[in-house]
Amino acid sequence: MNRGSQDERETTRRDQREAGAAEMGRLLARPHEVTEAEAPSGLRALNSGTERDGLVYVPSGYDAARPAPFTLMLHGAYSGAREGIAPFLDLADNAGLILLAPESQGRTWDISLGGYGPDVAFIDRALESVFSRNAVEPLRLAACGISDGASYALSLGLTNGDLFTHVIAFSPGFVFTEERRGSPNLFVSHGTRDQILPISSTSRRIVPRLRREGYDVRYEEFDGPHEVPSEVAQEALSWFTGTEAK
Repeated sequence: MNRGSQDERETTRRDQREAGAAEMGRLLARPHEVTEAEAPSGLRALNSGTERDGLVYVPSGYDAARPAPFTLMLHGAYSGAREGIAPFLDLADNAGLILLAPESQGRTWDISLGGYGPDVAFIDRALESVFSRNAVEPLRLAACGISDGASYALSLGLTNGDLFTHVIAFSPGFVFTEERRGSPNLFVSHGTRDQILPISSTSRRIVPRLRREGYDVRYEEFDGPHEVPSEVAQEALSWFTGTEAK
């Protein structure tokens, strides 16, 4: 058998499998042993080769001998990686937290534009890139987002609860899933004066439904607009990392 032809067929099968998973919102990447040169600490570009790329942050105290908690940070509509990563960036070093903030390939995430697909595939590749270069703690792995990114974090997180142990949603608008796996812990916050995604038609409906469906939901309302107050971001991070004061 021609080795080149066999490799091409294997590549085609892999691409088809990944495309099929992406259309269902399924992520295939999983934390594993580091197989590539470790990424340096600090903030750097994802360098995916696409026009809309992303950012990775590795904390200053990162030690490959101690797998780090990890958060996928998803930005809002008409936004980008810097806005997506902002809620936790100043807190990441103290928490020893690795952050990945990919950018949607369109003006917002694919699920809001017709269905899962290109963004799921892009996120899957970005996750594999981080997992290949950094030791990640599989029991502290969160999907987090604000606004459209919060809706996407909830949707992806529930679809991939066998990957994400936690989901953090700052001011979500909706949840969409075709298939759910696992049972991640959920943190939802929303401002009572939100005029972009009014709380009465979003989180005050989403949270009770999720609780009825059996999910453990930490829910925080605050007196404010469509934003992530620093104290709410800190509370969410402490909840995720298990460092809340008892």
